[in-house]
Amino acid sequence: MTREDAIFTIGYDGSAALVDKSARKNFGRLSLAELLEKGLFRAAAAAAMDSGKREDLQAVAEAYNAVSGSSYKSESIPRLFGVAKVTVNRVLAL
Repeated sequence: MTREDAIFTIGYDGSAALVDKSARKNFGRLSLAELLEKGLFRAAAAAAMDSGKREDLQAVAEAYNAVSGSSYKSESIPRLFGVAKVTVNRVLAL
């Protein structure tokens, strides 16, 4: 699964990832910083998970906390936004 598919996955049907085709087209090439600037926190959290870098999760936590006034730690971000690394066999763009 590509990075763009991973960050705009909206659900799963068995082993297939369901991807928001419109969001992927419009925002799929944005960097983590650009996703955060646009307020696309769920996509940014998924991008951080895809990168596997702890500092990316920390950047998402800091940006989200600044906007929301909360105090989430980087470890809580995947659960907060419902993102995880998942193995899929195919992608369905809707």
